[in-house]
Amino acid sequence: MKILSSLRSRIFLASALLAVLCIGVAISLVNVTVTKEAERTLEREIVATGEQVDQLRAERTQTFTMMARLIADLPKLKAAMYTNDPPTVQDIAGGYQSQMQASLLMVTNAAGQVLYAAGGSPRAAAIASNQPAVRDALAGRDSLSLLPQPNGILQVVTIPVTFERPQREILGTFSTGFMLDAALAAQLKKITGSDVAFGMDGQILASTLRREAHAELAPHLRTTGISRLLIDGEEYEALSRPLLSGGGGGGAASGPVALILRSRTEQLHSLDAIHTGLEITAVLAVALATLLSFAVARTIAQPLAAITDVMREVAATGDLTRKIALRHGNRWDDDDARLLATTFNTLTDSIARFQREMSQKQRLTSLGRLSTVIAHEIRNPLMIIKAALHSLRQGGADATTVREAAADIDGEVVRLNRLVNEVLDFARPIHFELSAVSLNALCGESATAALASGTGPAIACDLDPAIGTLTTDPERLRIALVNLLVNARHAVNGSGSNAGSKGPGLRASDGRSPHQSDVGRVLTDPPAGSGPVMLMTAAAGDRVRITVADRGAGIAAAELAQIFDPYFTTKRGGTGLGLPIAKNIVEGLGGSIAVSSTPGAGTRFVIELPLDTAQDTPHT
Repeated sequence: MKILSSLRSRIFLASALLAVLCIGVAISLVNVTVTKEAERTLEREIVATGEQVDQLRAERTQTFTMMARLIADLPKLKAAMYTNDPPTVQDIAGGYQSQMQASLLMVTNAAGQVLYAAGGSPRAAAIASNQPAVRDALAGRDSLSLLPQPNGILQVVTIPVTFERPQREILGTFSTGFMLDAALAAQLKKITGSDVAFGMDGQILASTLRREAHAELAPHLRTTGISRLLIDGEEYEALSRPLLSGGGGGGAASGPVALILRSRTEQLHSLDAIHTGLEITAVLAVALATLLSFAVARTIAQPLAAITDVMREVAATGDLTRKIALRHGNRWDDDDARLLATTFNTLTDSIARFQREMSQKQRLTSLGRLSTVIAHEIRNPLMIIKAALHSLRQGGADATTVREAAADIDGEVVRLNRLVNEVLDFARPIHFELSAVSLNALCGESATAALASGTGPAIACDLDPAIGTLTTDPERLRIALVNLLVNARHAVNGSGSNAGSKGPGLRASDGRSPHQSDVGRVLTDPPAGSGPVMLMTAAAGDRVRITVADRGAGIAAAELAQIFDPYFTTKRGGTGLGLPIAKNIVEGLGGSIAVSSTPGAGTRFVIELPLDTAQDTPHT
């Protein structure tokens, strides 16, 4: 029975036996079943093809609508239409038809008079200009119309051309369209495998079939559901689909219709080989094949079902302690299934062990880095405090010495408190308190707060007046902006790059040292591009963009990828938490932060935030 212990061997044996035994199914039952299934498949294919035709036409319509809107929004086209001069409009709009590969392009003025028309039949523009679509567009609504042509149906998209300031004014309309012709029908047939015809007003205007067959196709434009027809001795099933919702003016009898055709004769002819094969095959023991199939399925299904259940439970719960139970001593148990279960159990054990090891390593690594930073940062203040206390313990200390020692102690306590707050801010979850705030006012306050960090260059603010209020956490956002601005001033001041490394500061754009003239001021109306440190805001659709740029030492390429890593710093006296905290705040507010830098030329941080953080950010 060794041959039966392998799943692969059992499947091979069962397949060989079933191939011999199960072909003897009753021919009549198979014929009826297969024929009915073929009929249902044919109907499903026709319906699916109709949906594909609708989808492809809708996609093309959407593309033309989008392109028409883009062109209609061009200032030079609006200016030409404003002149109401056809030659002027022709000079501007003349090249758009070839660019869009449109069958028709038409521009009308506010009175509906054609200023420019290209493509379509000689009467297409005249017909299109009198359509309700133009009147709808002049009323401010986009519209879609289908017009009969000698070689197909012209689908036209018409949109209004408006001028928004000082008040909304409709300058006219812009129309463009494409043909539903034999070329498009051939393209659809290549994609779907079905013949396609386009008709309107009871006539077939274009199709993939020969023109002589149009007379047989025309009556089926008025039918609903799937109908049958005979063309050249071949039976087809046809499905008519109106091209305009609601009939588009007259219903299926007169409106534009796409007719989907599928050869029923060809579909059923493909079954002849199956019928012939079944007829020459003897009816064998169906009962034996059924029993054998059941036995094989049972031996395969039971172990695989047990394995699948455990895998599904592990995937849902993440519990890697769940194991697949193995049975021994049953000769019908599958060796391959047993091997799969053993491998899965070993894999889960390995993953669990790896997770424990990685978690321990991460904790140790973070603890080591944090311990190093905190130990280094705490040692210096403690030494200063110790020296100040030593001075106080000396007998005969005058009042000046006492004040200096007290000031040193107070300053170092503040420094230690700041270190503890930064570590706590990074370690604990951020709870946002959202409110509406003026972004430009908040940026101005942040620039002023950053100046209090010490001497250094001025901060030039270029704030977009179009930006109004922003729903965000103003205090958290102010912390992030102050961190970035202080880093930028340090980079220009010569105390290090934005990543904390030391580097020479750059001079101001007027040739003066950044410590001269504008030092320590906020420039609210700077010349374009001026200032060693710039704070800029700009609207970006439904978001706002905040840029902090400097012309300092820049950040080395090797350090740029690590500046947002916790505890990474090359700046003396830094904790390496300023930028990670800023990143956590920005991302917690539903925004993003990006950085670019050129060593020796400067660094630029770009923050993008949603106008309403409350829609994207849980808060308390």
